[in-house]
Amino acid sequence: MAVNVASVPAAAASSEKNVLEILDRRVREARVPAVTAKLNGKWTDVSWAELRQRVEALSNALVALGVKPGDRVAIFAATSLQWLVTDLAISGARAVCVPIYASNTPDEVRYILQNSGAVMCFVDDDAPDAKQAGRLSRLKQRLAECPEVKTVIAFEGSGEGITPLAELLEKGKGTGGYDDRVKQVGPDDLCHFIYTSGTTGDPKGVMLSHGNWAYEAQATRQVGMMLPDDSVMLFLPLAHSFAQVIKASWLGMGFRMIIAESIDKLLPNLAETSPSILPSVPRVFEKVFNGVYSTAVSAPGLKGTLARWAFRLFDEWADARGAARPYDSLGWSLAKRLVFSKVAATVSQRLGGKMRLFISGGAPLSRKIGYFFELLGYEILEGFGLTETSAASVVNPPGKSRLGTVGKAVPGTEVKINPDGEIMLKGPGVMKGYWKQEAATREVLEPDGWFHSGDIGEFDSDGYLKITDRKKDIIVTAGGKNVAPQNLENLLKTYPLISSAMVHGDKRAFLTVLICVAEDYAKKILSDKGVTVADYAELAKRPEIAQAVQKVLDDVNASQPPYNTLKKFTVMDHDFTQESGELTPTLKVKRKFCSQKYAAQLDAMYSGKAID
Repeated sequence: MAVNVASVPAAAASSEKNVLEILDRRVREARVPAVTAKLNGKWTDVSWAELRQRVEALSNALVALGVKPGDRVAIFAATSLQWLVTDLAISGARAVCVPIYASNTPDEVRYILQNSGAVMCFVDDDAPDAKQAGRLSRLKQRLAECPEVKTVIAFEGSGEGITPLAELLEKGKGTGGYDDRVKQVGPDDLCHFIYTSGTTGDPKGVMLSHGNWAYEAQATRQVGMMLPDDSVMLFLPLAHSFAQVIKASWLGMGFRMIIAESIDKLLPNLAETSPSILPSVPRVFEKVFNGVYSTAVSAPGLKGTLARWAFRLFDEWADARGAARPYDSLGWSLAKRLVFSKVAATVSQRLGGKMRLFISGGAPLSRKIGYFFELLGYEILEGFGLTETSAASVVNPPGKSRLGTVGKAVPGTEVKINPDGEIMLKGPGVMKGYWKQEAATREVLEPDGWFHSGDIGEFDSDGYLKITDRKKDIIVTAGGKNVAPQNLENLLKTYPLISSAMVHGDKRAFLTVLICVAEDYAKKILSDKGVTVADYAELAKRPEIAQAVQKVLDDVNASQPPYNTLKKFTVMDHDFTQESGELTPTLKVKRKFCSQKYAAQLDAMYSGKAID
């Protein structure tokens, strides 16, 4: 029999039936600026009234260009103020927004444009980075294979066959009808096709409605994670449902949204703008922890000695917390006073001095990382949901969060656990289905509205939900033992040497793991031994790094049952990235992709043959 979570009250009814009506309420009730963004090199506030004016103007221009109700319009761009405006303007034209991750490859862009039937695509720039060509260049590589795309709009710049945004806005002047169109947008009208990140195959277009987002705006408001006076830093990709639910919360509550320039500039942007809340994926928290640890323990003299001692005690305290054992000593009290109080002050300064809360989603958060931030005085609210459920289905309530869980259902959402352990969700946030994939929709969405999450979980004694693994990711060894690879991978990434990891062993006699090391930390290990290397590929071959990785595995294995231990590893000659295909945009490992791409390396660990 399925076990149901304790019932939760329904979300309070909202008079708004679409996101644009919520925007209009924000204009009427504005208390703070809508957005702070860096424009022309300067942090600039944009009011709710100005934001709405920009949305109306672009919406009218889209209609003047021929965009019709139900047309799909894509956005291939990094998170920005213009992204937000364009997203809302597409809704104002009664069209459907199709987000494309800024990191997507030309083939991935082609697939989404073809599958969605997009008639238009917005793109931001053509500036290449160290890993990829610019987005406009990537789009052009496959544009000829997307004949339904009639128009490409560039946020900045121009080129052959490209319409500059300014030119589009000029053409739209004198066009009206925005208010009438907004009134015609109903809760069942589609707002987005958000494509899943494709960890196990081609992405599917998740059809989300205005009613889905209006519900999320109201439900998250009732939870009280964010308050109207908060300033929330957004760096997450707006092509992901996590960022979209933050957008819905922003519309619903009216707090100030600060838009980071990029993830690479996140830390300086935090220091410059002093937000109070940071929604993030766990990998960012892991990198902050590992950066703090590496800097502290590598300090010379007494400072480094104290740090190494304090972090050893932290490990003991975290282990005790995880096992619900008491832990206290004079040494731990001194470590908190002498070391961690200073770490907290340094971290607070780097985060802008006003940070009060973190929201973690997109992937499981290591409990040890959560304990570290709690020690520094921060609360991390971990939540759970999928693109198919408009992201926010379950969340830890502020002030009552419980590390190691994802909290309780948001108002109006029901949660139950099937006999096989799968988490089931039902409520107003559940999608309408997958675009053009009725069979796939039927596989996950039951006629009575219950959605199969594909995640395995359980409730604790107080009704908080714990995620234990992905149903399809569970490894069954040749000995018949079930292994949750994400748990091991998350544990490995709490060590500063480990950047990424992929555990393997389905139908195998034992577990193995592909390891990517943190380049700076690995170079420090080699430097301390008098070894200098030119690049990542060279350091990955060094025996000193293999020895350091083995020590990490020995430490992890010491706390595991025999069938759950990692017997062999391979240090990869490059780090996993989105651009090379191993990671999703929320930095989760694409297990199927990696298993196929690195089959030779994986097989070699079972045959005993090394692969260069």
